[in-house]
Amino acid sequence: MDISGRLIKILPEVRGESQRGPWVRGGFVIETDDTYPRQIAFTLFGEDRLAMLNGLVMNAPVMVTFSPESREYQDRWYTDLRCVRVMPFSGAAANPASTAAAPVAAAPAAAHAAAPAAAPSFASQPASGDDDLPF
Repeated sequence: MDISGRLIKILPEVRGESQRGPWVRGGFVIETDDTYPRQIAFTLFGEDRLAMLNGLVMNAPVMVTFSPESREYQDRWYTDLRCVRVMPFSGAAANPASTAAAPVAAAPAAAHAAAPAAAPSFASQPASGDDDLPF
């Protein structure tokens, strides 16, 4: 899976020792450029993966390829977003995506024009005294 956003934080490295030998884990957080921005934390496991963070600049746009993984521990589920690749995201790559999004932006206007025809179907439902929801 891929997602783009702005690099806002690099998490500290954690080192340890297992039966297989030494290990290192780190991570970073990005903020998406959506209408409602989301902050998403990713983990990197191993020296080679952590080295991918060396060339990145804070608050710069990045493209992240990741793999979601979940596991159960004592009847609770934990999800981890393991980063496979992170690289700077150039503005030139964003232009084709913005032109692809242009037809989608026109679609809500057409759907909005059809909304008055659909509105009477909701109004024709009988009102119930038990339901005090505003919608």
